[in-house]
Amino acid sequence: MTNPTATASTKIDAAVLKIAGVVVLGAIMSILDITVVSVALPTFQTEFNASYATVAWTMTGYTLALATVIPLTGWAADRFGTKRLYMVALALFTIGSGLCATADSIGQLIGWRVVQGLGGGMLMPLGMTMLTRAAGPERIGRLMAILGIPMLLGPITGPILGGWLIDDYSWHWIFLINLPIGVVALVYAALALPKDEAHPSESFDFLGMLMLSPGLALFLFGVSSWPEAGTFSATKVWLPMLIGGLLVISFVFYSFKPAHPLLDLRLFRNRKLTIATITLFVFIIAFMGAGLLFPSYFLQVGGESTLHAGLLMAPQGIGAMLTMPIAGMLADKVPVGRTVPFAMALIAAGFFTFTQVTADTSYWLLCGSLFVMGLGMGGTMMPIMTSALKTLGHAEVARGSTLVNILQQIGGSIGGAVMSVILTRQLNESDLVPGSNPPVTEAQLAIAAQHSDQIKAQVPPPLFEKGLDFVAESFATTFWVGFALVLLTFIPIAFLPRKKEPKAAGDDAAAGAATPVIVH
Repeated sequence: MTNPTATASTKIDAAVLKIAGVVVLGAIMSILDITVVSVALPTFQTEFNASYATVAWTMTGYTLALATVIPLTGWAADRFGTKRLYMVALALFTIGSGLCATADSIGQLIGWRVVQGLGGGMLMPLGMTMLTRAAGPERIGRLMAILGIPMLLGPITGPILGGWLIDDYSWHWIFLINLPIGVVALVYAALALPKDEAHPSESFDFLGMLMLSPGLALFLFGVSSWPEAGTFSATKVWLPMLIGGLLVISFVFYSFKPAHPLLDLRLFRNRKLTIATITLFVFIIAFMGAGLLFPSYFLQVGGESTLHAGLLMAPQGIGAMLTMPIAGMLADKVPVGRTVPFAMALIAAGFFTFTQVTADTSYWLLCGSLFVMGLGMGGTMMPIMTSALKTLGHAEVARGSTLVNILQQIGGSIGGAVMSVILTRQLNESDLVPGSNPPVTEAQLAIAAQHSDQIKAQVPPPLFEKGLDFVAESFATTFWVGFALVLLTFIPIAFLPRKKEPKAAGDDAAAGAATPVIVH
């Protein structure tokens, strides 16, 4: 006979779905904003008469703000409660969005982007914490699959939305669109999230904050400066990375001394958490880094507009949407070590096609490959996160989700920087037109590709085609590096749990509660 208690504990009820709705709204705002702004950088150059290196700080400043605030989230969630903190993060992000739309100089825009990042940095770890506590161990896979939809669709829908808003309206609307979403999310959070319960405050690890937050910010600043500098030997690359790395390492040794460190590295004593986070870190470096190059290929080689490049990426999102709900249900019943390898094999199979790209590779083939990769993505990323968090006890969830988000942020920054540097070096290895001086830049290549008809009218067709072939070959070489990193991910995947994971202490009570407990 079916156990009615077990059935009740595994059913996704209305109260949990309300919480999931709040979290997904916040995730959509935070993740979509990153990709929407990325396509607006050329517009910022024109509007503010600034260099690419300057306008890139609208992305870098946001990233550094995220890195600074994420370590504080676990402590703040314990101290003030998740509902209060989540609403503060939503308000900060929404206010920052409105201020960005009012900016009349690039300096103001960068400053307001930092305000946005302070709010956005808390949304994802807090959202993961609330979902994990609300779901309990028996339902965490399905709830994390819901959270995974905006995480996977953001990079795909962002260029489409950004291109449409900029082309048909103005750059201000990429920020203004967050205002109604933010207001709805705030009202929804106030009504749907349970009231925070009083909780004794833990002492704040001030010394740890002085090491970890500046350390992460400096390290990621160096990483973000790498593509622009083009070489690791540049002072603005290696020096902040060195200082930041030393601060982070110092924190690692220090963190085992205080009773309540800013980032609880003692969680790594949990072998399953350690293996899952290592797998996730390698996966983020491999896929998120190379994933940024897919739309760039359509832009620079295919000569597509930003909007069309985004639409060509849609098959990836469709594939992920098909498999993610299935993967979420399986993650609650089947150990991830039995399912993730098959999903990762789909990613590798689809990725391999891009290592063979030329200037005239069929879009049907590439879109089909993106669809296959999407199928694999839907069965990979969120199940790994589920494996990382489901063995944690109730009191460990906030700090565990903070830890996972920091690793995601570092991995994504490293992956993006490494792949950008490799592509830039490949593009500058030879001239687009033999004998030209200096080497062609990425921006020039993009302009040439997008105006191919005019260029072909001025340059002998064989010479121009040779140029596009060279650009395509540069992408193919870079994709080989990404493919190698994807294959490397199979190593930690081999150590993911293949047997049913035991429940963490206190999980039975959390799972069986009629009303989900999401705060201390």
